[in-house]
Amino acid sequence: MLTALRFALEDTLAPEQRRAIGISLALAALLLALLWLGIDLLIAHSRVAGIWWLDTLIDLAGGATALLLAWMLFPALTMLILGFFLDGIVAAVESRRYPGLGPIRRRGIAGGLAGTLRLLGLALLLNLLVLPLYLVPPINLFIYYLLNGYLIGREYFEVVAFRRVDEGVARAMWRRHRGGLVLAGMVVVFLLSLPLVNLVAPVMAAAFMLHVFEGLRRGETPETFAGSHQVGLIED
Repeated sequence: MLTALRFALEDTLAPEQRRAIGISLALAALLLALLWLGIDLLIAHSRVAGIWWLDTLIDLAGGATALLLAWMLFPALTMLILGFFLDGIVAAVESRRYPGLGPIRRRGIAGGLAGTLRLLGLALLLNLLVLPLYLVPPINLFIYYLLNGYLIGREYFEVVAFRRVDEGVARAMWRRHRGGLVLAGMVVVFLLSLPLVNLVAPVMAAAFMLHVFEGLRRGETPETFAGSHQVGLIED
């Protein structure tokens, strides 16, 4: 798994990924700037108190609050926009690391939407069930990483697995290797929680899960997994 994480970091920094990352960051920054300006203009043209100095203080406080809100939403919005590039990101990593895989399986819009809705429903149900535990430290931290590791691990596993194997095979792989895949999901959740790193975490997560999936699919040990990829790097 450490080898897969190292390769994922290299893949995130690869030139072919920079365009998707750059576009996502630029779009997120533009949308949040427009949001901030809109809120700021709305507050500036309102006269809440009717007293100039008090309204000025309210304008300043409102502008600062809008800026803080935009800054807090920036990573989440970047991840949302990057989600539209994930298929291309995975394809680029496959081309670089696993040449000769052949054409991908087309899941179709209906299949992808059904899978997304199923995971969203599962996420909502599980989070509601453990909601009381989130109020109990330090068990709340453990529950957070375990639950979201399961959800995120499954989401990213399906993103990469359904490209290469049918859903029955993918779910059988998930059941056989659930423990390791949940652990991989917890690694992704940790990356998403790191400031600045979370701006590119979806790219790294997709590449990381691809390497984990290919390692499992090929039945490689960690040693042969690392060795085969080193050969691939030399050939590239």
